[in-house]
Amino acid sequence: MSSVMSSESTPPGARPIGKTGPWTADAAESCLEGDLSDADSDETLMARVRAGDREAFRILVTRHVDRIVGLARRMLGNAEAEDIAQEVFLKVWTRRAQWRPAGGAFRTWLYRVALNQCIDRTRKRVPVPLDEAPEVPDQADGPLEVCDARETAARLRAALQMIPERQRIAITLYYHEDLTAAQVATIMSLKLNAVESLLKRGRQNLRALLG
Repeated sequence: MSSVMSSESTPPGARPIGKTGPWTADAAESCLEGDLSDADSDETLMARVRAGDREAFRILVTRHVDRIVGLARRMLGNAEAEDIAQEVFLKVWTRRAQWRPAGGAFRTWLYRVALNQCIDRTRKRVPVPLDEAPEVPDQADGPLEVCDARETAARLRAALQMIPERQRIAITLYYHEDLTAAQVATIMSLKLNAVESLLKRGRQNLRALLG
């Protein structure tokens, strides 16, 4: 990965995602008093992260890193997804004091951080015309239907990059991240009817591009 973490902002024991696994730390050294469990809620863990608990942070990263990598892939493509995920969790650690238990679910806050990071990247990029989008190679032998499905998925990913940004975000969160329209509205800081309108227009644009 291209990202480099400073010693001041990086959780001690951190390792880049995608090379040696999610960031880790020595639990015996880093935990505050009390036991931690993978079954603890995100909010319980994040409350401890705010106090500097590295083991709680490690559990949160392990729990959510695949979702954030997946979101970044749908927003930006495969090439930058892991770098984005590393940057997102670095910000979760360095900005941990900004999270408030009364402010809502940790997952909502995490997606907002991730989306802001993706948006920063997408605004620096030039969109690729749908007809010029590269096809995803299919190395596996299988029925024609499998090839058709892969081609359709590749065209859908390309089409997503061509619709307006807010429509792409709403479509991605609602259909790929399995969030409700109300949750999407919270993440995007919009009213519910505005998100429903974005979803409707996004579907219409995708149909037109894929038609």
